[in-house]
Formats: sequence, C-alpha cells, structure tokens
Amino acid sequence: MGVIKGVLKEELSSAKAMKKDYERALKKYPGGSFIRKEIRGHKYYYLAVREGDKVRFIYKGKKLSKSDWQDLKESREMRKKYKELIGKLHKRIIYLEKILRGKENV
Repeated sequence: MGVIKGVLKEELSSAKAMKKDYERALKKYPGGSFIRKEIRGHKYYYLAVREGDKVRFIYKGKKLSKSDWQDLKESREMRKKYKELIGKLHKRIIYLEKILRGKENV
C-alpha cells in the first residue's frame, strides 16, 4: 500500500504544480470586452476590464482595427482553455486529497 500512496502523493504534487503554471499563464491573457459609447453623437470604443469590484474603461479610439478584434478573440479563447484546464485539475486535486486522507486497511 505504501508504493501506491507514494505514487498518489507524487501525482498530487504534480497536479498542484500544473495548476499554478496554468494560473500564471492565465494572467498573461487580458480579460475584458469592447464597449462602444456614444457621446454627443460620436462613437468611441473602450476596453472594459474588471479590477476587483470595479470596472475600468480603457480608451481604444474612434475605430478598432481588425488586429484589436483578433487579439481580443484569441485572448478569450486562451482564457477559456486555461480556465477549463484549471477546473479539471482542481477536481483532480480534491479527488487525490480525499484518497490520501482515507484510512489504510492493515
């Protein structure tokens, strides 16, 4: 039983390390979405980003280039991918911790 427990502990530490790596990678991709505001008949674009409890608007200009839209799309896709991976690893970590807490039958 000691060998199996050792393997499970190793798997748990590996999963925790991977989760930290994914969380670091997730921070590299900015969140938010583009907002169009109309002020005195003119249209302006902003990037809305949540910082804690507040939403911050970052001015992007009167027109948005295709590269801005593409960057936001790629960022959203990568954030979604990393969030899914983090969720799966979180469940795996909980499962492994439950197994390791269990009593051994001697």
